[in-house]
Amino acid sequence: MNQSQNKQVLSVSQLNRKAKQLLETHLPLIWLEGEISNLAKPSSGHWYLTLKDQGAQVRGAMFRNRNQMLRFNPQNGDKVLVRARVSLYEGRGDYQLIIEHMQPAGTGDLQAQFEALKEKLFQQGLMAEERKRLLPDHIGKLAVVTSPSGAAVRDVLSVLKRRSPSTEVTILPCQVQGDIAASQIINAIELANKHAGADAILLTRGGGSLEDLWAFNNEALAYAIVNSDIPVISAVGHEVDFTIADFVADLRAATPSAAAELLSQDQENQQQLLLGNAVLLGQACQRKVATEKLKLKQLSRRLRHPGQTLEQQSQRLDNLEIRLQRAWANRLTLQQHKFKGLQFRFAQQHPKQRLVELQQTVSQQSKNLSLLMGNKIQKLEMSLSTPVGKLQALSPLAVLQRGFSISRDSEGKIIHKATQISTGDLISVQLEEGKLDCQVAAIQTSK
Repeated sequence: MNQSQNKQVLSVSQLNRKAKQLLETHLPLIWLEGEISNLAKPSSGHWYLTLKDQGAQVRGAMFRNRNQMLRFNPQNGDKVLVRARVSLYEGRGDYQLIIEHMQPAGTGDLQAQFEALKEKLFQQGLMAEERKRLLPDHIGKLAVVTSPSGAAVRDVLSVLKRRSPSTEVTILPCQVQGDIAASQIINAIELANKHAGADAILLTRGGGSLEDLWAFNNEALAYAIVNSDIPVISAVGHEVDFTIADFVADLRAATPSAAAELLSQDQENQQQLLLGNAVLLGQACQRKVATEKLKLKQLSRRLRHPGQTLEQQSQRLDNLEIRLQRAWANRLTLQQHKFKGLQFRFAQQHPKQRLVELQQTVSQQSKNLSLLMGNKIQKLEMSLSTPVGKLQALSPLAVLQRGFSISRDSEGKIIHKATQISTGDLISVQLEEGKLDCQVAAIQTSK
């Protein structure tokens, strides 16, 4: 018997159809967050896009009857949250999302700044585990940097009161949102290091959007956490929220309550064990309910709605339209690049550019000449300083300044010896300041 008769041979269309059915049957309606790229809006009114993050991307389609209900106009680069079902476009064999709802998920520029700072601090080694400090075995005094009116501080105090009432807590109040929040948080950390005498610092606040938590993505705050002499625990936002402070802190807790749990002594082991078992039981019940719901959805999806077939056909037409538009766009872009190249070459040959370069050269040469002249004059002044000093040393005025005097006879000749004059002669004596007219009363000669 021919071996091929024992095997089921599928066509490509049959394979794609089965794969589509498996995806739509076994994957429930999901929520997905990502950044929009390659957004296309053909004349049919349907939208086609790529949803991506740092590591992967997936194609998606949002049909007209769904996108008409949106209250905003998405653009490339927008970060969005979508509710979608996973499907497959049979014509290309592409795995894709059929988007039913879309809403903004944050500002792309802020996310880009966040990723850039995260990468910078990672390269500096500030996020390395070997750099981070271990917490003390026992924390007797805790400094809490947070808003005194927020829910986070109430959660922390409640957990500590229940689990470790002996722990001394110092609240260092500051703003945790807004333009001046980062500087106030930094000041609080520095104050804790100087005066609080704490065993650990807890930096915490409740959840919020990327904009709400932006104070904790501050570069100066990151360095303040790293440079703290006291270990810092970060518990900012909810479990899904991550900030730069979380990455550089010595320990990150998912929530303010979880941080208090980690920092307190467990005095209720049996109660916690029972609570853990209750959580496990609840999770088991949730899994059972989810399994039954999945079975129900699988049964309901076997009844294929005719609208899905129309969506597939409409998507094929839209795909051809998009390819045609891209071909024209690529052609236009190529011609624009050639035109810009010619413009650039023309600008390079324009005499105005050459004149600017010559003016810059003349200006630089003028500066160099002024500098050389200044250096030359300085050298000449230095070379003249030595002879001038010698000349001043030999000057008669210098002798007078040392307390000596110069005597002249009536004819103005300098008197070198006592034998040059006689008793009763008139002479003049030159001093450092002024002159004396004298008459010789007596003469003494050396023997």
